[in-house]
Amino acid sequence: MKTISTDKAPAAIGPYSQAKIAGGFMFASGQIAIIPETGEIADGGIEAQTRQVCENIGALLNEAGLTYENVIKTTCFLHDINDFAAFNAIYSEYFTGKPARSCVGGLDLPKGVLVEVEIIAEI
Repeated sequence: MKTISTDKAPAAIGPYSQAKIAGGFMFASGQIAIIPETGEIADGGIEAQTRQVCENIGALLNEAGLTYENVIKTTCFLHDINDFAAFNAIYSEYFTGKPARSCVGGLDLPKGVLVEVEIIAEI
């Protein structure tokens, strides 16, 4: 098992790793809209937060030598399910390979963010 860690994605805010590689897969912890350089939450609503989440995921993928095309499964959490269409519009710009996905809404998320996404990618 290998731990993936990069300063180009937000540091873990608890007792967990940004991502782990095991058995030919990378399992990334849920990413929220923290801007790694400042530690602040991205301003601009669901669109800006979704874009920051996707950029954070990209940084983890890059650290492991992977791309969004390696992602086989995402689990998406929305504070408000009414943001689903706006979330999808940004998400689809990044996850063009259309990985399998689950998406749930109506949740209180860490630091009051509007979206969180975790991934599983094939090495």
